[in-house]
Amino acid sequence: MANKTISMEIVKQIRLLSSLGLGKKTIARQLSISKNTVKEYLSKEEQSVVHSTEDDADKMERLRNFFPYCREELGRKGVTRQILWAEYKHKYPQGYSYSRFCEHFAQWLKNKDATLHLEQKPGEKMYIDYTGDKLSIVDRETGEIIDVEVFVSVLGYSGLTFVKACASQKKEDFLPCIADALGYYGGAPKVLVPDNLKSAVDQANTYEPQINRDLLDLGNHYNMAIMPARSRKPRDKAWVERMVAIVYNRIFAPLRNRIFTSLDDLNQAILDLLDVHNDQLLQNREESRRSLYENDEKGHMQPLPTEPYQLKEYQKARIMKNSHVQLHCDRHYYSVPYQYIGQMGKIVYTNTSVSIYCNNERIAYHLRDNRPHKYTTVKEHLPTAHQFVAEWHPDKFISWAAGIDPVVEQYIRKVLENKSYPEQTYRSCVGILSFDRKAGRERLVAACRRASEFETYNYKVIEQIIHNKLDRQPIDATQGTLPLHDNIRGAEYYK
Repeated sequence: MANKTISMEIVKQIRLLSSLGLGKKTIARQLSISKNTVKEYLSKEEQSVVHSTEDDADKMERLRNFFPYCREELGRKGVTRQILWAEYKHKYPQGYSYSRFCEHFAQWLKNKDATLHLEQKPGEKMYIDYTGDKLSIVDRETGEIIDVEVFVSVLGYSGLTFVKACASQKKEDFLPCIADALGYYGGAPKVLVPDNLKSAVDQANTYEPQINRDLLDLGNHYNMAIMPARSRKPRDKAWVERMVAIVYNRIFAPLRNRIFTSLDDLNQAILDLLDVHNDQLLQNREESRRSLYENDEKGHMQPLPTEPYQLKEYQKARIMKNSHVQLHCDRHYYSVPYQYIGQMGKIVYTNTSVSIYCNNERIAYHLRDNRPHKYTTVKEHLPTAHQFVAEWHPDKFISWAAGIDPVVEQYIRKVLENKSYPEQTYRSCVGILSFDRKAGRERLVAACRRASEFETYNYKVIEQIIHNKLDRQPIDATQGTLPLHDNIRGAEYYK
């Protein structure tokens, strides 16, 4: 659809995939968007690129990086090597001639299968999948046997492996497994390669898989590009497929006769066997997966963010006139800068935090509060006239009154004892204390003392005492003392 705004998750993935050297067509197919959209978001970067003469090593590296795209495109109807070479020359004007292009491409295809491991670069790819078979736990109370899924992750260069049992393949379990794997590695690769399971890909397709938005969000959180394996292309995920077979031998088999009553116990047993697996020497080599990772790959991994990924939920909300939006599921209100009043915002929330976005820019961040009908407010978000009201609370008025006189402080404490309508009570306090400026401190103290004698605590009585200048008259000890009579209600009635 023309002029359709793409999500923040897609924009970040465009940048990540472009940084890996992928072309606009490939990025467009990967993210299920048009090539023109990709071109628009990369135009500034592309305009700044200056094509300079390259030496042979650089030219060869660029050419080899272009070949995976060529192999994929040749499977499409009407695409020839001549067309692909034209695209290559458009992107790299100083590149090889057509004959050299074809020669190197043929050699690359010939050696492709024999150099699978050599193509893996340190810190580049992490492959993930679930095993076909399942493990199980036993319910302590009912004795029911519950099958559980087994998540497997492997780094392409070192083969360092992570395995975890979880309740399901749903995103609520799938995404935390990925986060746990990255925590186990202590870093993030540049590319995440999932299989075409439903939690990763909304719609599987050889050329245009529709990646799940939550998985894109996780990739952006860890600065990883998401490149799902192609459907019915087992070589795209050969590393993890091979590791699944090893997991059956080194984890499933040793656990086959053991009984576990919780996922935590099962995962601890898996972790113990996993350490043995990762520390075992590779065949015909004097190094293990772990030592290969520590020595050659760890330094190429990206640092993890301070906070681990949490699954996000989304809600649209219009910013109200009081500079707040409501998170409907909690019925709680959060403040945003008053400049955005009336605009439509997007609330992105997790179990612990709430972020509000407007025009793809985050304008507010709060810790999540589940209490209904309450407000979480940042004073600076409010207009200047309202910031004072946002600070209203009993301690503020007691401190203000104490700075005037102990008599006034005691009177304000009595006013605040009426908790029926706190906001109205606070307004009464503001009105009473304002007489310190309007009538003078001496008159305010005298008015509070006189009103206290009659045990009447509100703004109106202070106003009338000062207006009628009763604060200047002596207090008669017998004044206000009335004879007992059935028709006389007394002061208590009017409080």
